[in-house]
Amino acid sequence: MLTFNGSVFMPSVLTLIGIPGLESVQCWIGVPFCIMYLIAVIGNSLILLIIRYETSLHKPMYIFLAMLGATDLALSTCILPKMLGIFWFHFSKISFEACLLQMWLIHSFQGIESGVLLAMALDRYVAICHPLRHAIIFSHQLLTHIGVGVMLRAAILIAPCIALIKCRLKLFRTTVVSHSYCEHLAIVKLASEDIRINKIYGLFVAFSILGFDIIFITLSYVQIFITVFQLPQKEARFKAFNTCVTHICVFLQFYVLAFFSFFTHRFGSHIPPYVHILLSNLYLLVPPFLNPIVYGVKTKQIRDHVLKIFSSKNVLISSASLCRDFRLVQSRDMDMVKSCIC
Repeated sequence: MLTFNGSVFMPSVLTLIGIPGLESVQCWIGVPFCIMYLIAVIGNSLILLIIRYETSLHKPMYIFLAMLGATDLALSTCILPKMLGIFWFHFSKISFEACLLQMWLIHSFQGIESGVLLAMALDRYVAICHPLRHAIIFSHQLLTHIGVGVMLRAAILIAPCIALIKCRLKLFRTTVVSHSYCEHLAIVKLASEDIRINKIYGLFVAFSILGFDIIFITLSYVQIFITVFQLPQKEARFKAFNTCVTHICVFLQFYVLAFFSFFTHRFGSHIPPYVHILLSNLYLLVPPFLNPIVYGVKTKQIRDHVLKIFSSKNVLISSASLCRDFRLVQSRDMDMVKSCIC
C-alpha cells in the first residue's frame, strides 16, 4: 500500500469498524439484527413461494409484492452477513473493489425498492380510480417493462457514483471506514482530494430516485383519497381504503427512515456518529423485516395461504403421530398374543 505525504494512494484494502463508539457492545447489537434478518429471509421467501405457486395470486398487486420481497431479500443479504462478521468475528477487512461492489448493490437495491413502491402506488391508483381499465393497462407486458425499467434506472444511476470514486479519488487520508457497510458518503469522505462532484452527484441520485418516487406516490394517493371519499356507500369507501392501508404502512416506514437517515448523515453534525450508523443500519434492515409481517397480517389472500400451509403441516404432524401410536398399539397386541400362545 503506497503512501504519499501521509495519504494512502489507491488502497487495496479498507477496514470497516462497525458502529463507532459502540464497539464494546456490537456483539449484542448483532443478536437483534440477526433475528431481524432471519425473519426477513423466512417471511419474504414464504411470500415468494406462495405467489409463485398460487395461480390466483398472479395479479399485478401480488407480482409487485413478489418484486418487493425479492429486493428485500437481496438488500438484507448484501449487508448483514458482512456486518455480523464485523460484530461477532472481527472480520473488518474488505478489499476496495469488493467495497465498491457492495456499495453499488446496496444503493441499487434501495433504488429498486423505491421504484417498486411507486409501481404499487400506481397500480392502486388505476385499480381504484379507473377500475374498468386496470386489466388492460397493467398487462403482463407492462409489468415486465416496469420490472426491467426499475432495475435499469437504479443500476445506471448508481454506476457513476462508483466510477467517480474509482477514477477521481486516488489519495485517501485513512483506510478505516467509520461504518458497518460500504456507504457512498462514508467512503467519499475518506479522500483527501476535492469531493464536491461526488457529493453533488450523490445528492442528484438521491433526489432523482427517492424524490421523484415520493412525489408521484403522494400524488397518486391524493387522487386515490379524493376518489374514495366521493364514493356514495360507506362500505365501498372502507373496502377501497383498506386495500391501500398495507401499502401506505410500507411506504411510510421506508421513506421516513430513508429521509431521516439521509438528512442526519449529511446535515446532523451535532448528532453522535453511532446514531448515524444505527439509523443507516435500521433503514436497510427494518423494511425487509417488517414488509412480510405487514403484508402477511393485512393482506387476506397472503394470510389465508400462510395459515393453510401451517394447518396442513399440523395435520401431517398429527397424522404421523397417530400412525406411530397405532403401530405401538399393534406391536403391544402382538406381544400379548405371543405371550398367550407360549
